[in-house]
Amino acid sequence: MASFVFVILDRKNRGNEALMAAAYIAGGEVFFRQTGAVIFYETGKYAVMIFLLIGMFFKGASSKTIPYWIYLLILFPGVIVASMTISYDSDFRKLVAFNITGPVCLGISALYCYYKKIKKEDFQRVILMLLMPLIAQTVYLYLYTPSMDEVKISLAGNYAATGGFGPNQISTVLGLGCFLICTRLFTIRNLKINLIDISLLILMGYRAVITFSRGGVLTAILCIIAFLIFFYYKQDAKRMEGTNFRILGMILVFTIVWFFSSIETGGLIGNRYANKNAAGELKEDITTGRVELIETELTAFYRNPVIGIGVGKGREYRQEHLGIGINTHNEISRLLSEHGILGIFALCILIFVPMVFWFKFKNNYFFLAFVTFWFMTINHSAMRIALPAFVYGLALLYIVDEKKNTVHRKRLAGQ
Repeated sequence: MASFVFVILDRKNRGNEALMAAAYIAGGEVFFRQTGAVIFYETGKYAVMIFLLIGMFFKGASSKTIPYWIYLLILFPGVIVASMTISYDSDFRKLVAFNITGPVCLGISALYCYYKKIKKEDFQRVILMLLMPLIAQTVYLYLYTPSMDEVKISLAGNYAATGGFGPNQISTVLGLGCFLICTRLFTIRNLKINLIDISLLILMGYRAVITFSRGGVLTAILCIIAFLIFFYYKQDAKRMEGTNFRILGMILVFTIVWFFSSIETGGLIGNRYANKNAAGELKEDITTGRVELIETELTAFYRNPVIGIGVGKGREYRQEHLGIGINTHNEISRLLSEHGILGIFALCILIFVPMVFWFKFKNNYFFLAFVTFWFMTINHSAMRIALPAFVYGLALLYIVDEKKNTVHRKRLAGQ
């Protein structure tokens, strides 16, 4: 991380080195946690924020970022409320930091990226920096986890397939990796590179599916669809046929991954996605208990609509009312319960500001996919990692294709 800081300072962020460094850390955060390569648990989020703040020191932020400054200010009254509501026996600093660092990381990512122009080539480098640690994590999982033949498979998250780390987070990051690789199949027209990407897609897709955590896989599929909706109709007639062929090829790859995963898990993966138990009986709750958690947070909002219960109080609140101390899985309901009516304003900013930006420019064909990833991820995994916050920021970039925007002056007579 120190090397990233040195590069950013040395080059004064002229080539968006801060964004690339943040992308690498955001992509590798779960991998670094899994291998014990972090100083403390929230190192990834703090590193992303530090890199982007240094980058803004050299390049500044757009004057149009006022909504996101307001969003950041909205978050802090909840910390003051928490100082009065969290019990003395609890670790106030850890509870608050665990719940506030994700939203703050999102705010800083938005400040850096909103209305910021970036060359198409530099944007592709950012995507590559985001993808590299995900590929490294996939290789690690193949090397250091047992095969499915050697483990007892549970229809809950499969910890054996994730090296003992949280299947939800592993599924989330590998799902994003699959999505990014799929976009390369459409944006890079090079046979050798495409064949390498297809191989990586099969390997990464398999590891994502056998986590038995559905959130990351379903999010990846929705992101791919969102990307193709815009990308497909931006193609000219000459390239349309090639795009159709690639879509069919991608569907074939997904089919191969699914059938291989089904064989390796003895068909249990099909039961998992059909919301059935090992005996093939339909389960009552498809959300694996998440609805109950959301209900407690909405109840907390109903009882404390103005100021909320305070940042980090949600865990204690569930302990008091459900008898279980568990962290939230849904960032939207958490914002409402812990911030009250200010949480509603924060959500409005996060949803409507990007939409206005999108309808005005429509030049970032990753926009819909990135916003989809952010929204889906915070609904099943909250903001426990920096990735959804950082990806939200990427959706706000103004991508410039210099090849299309180059103006060639006509030579004057006599020249």
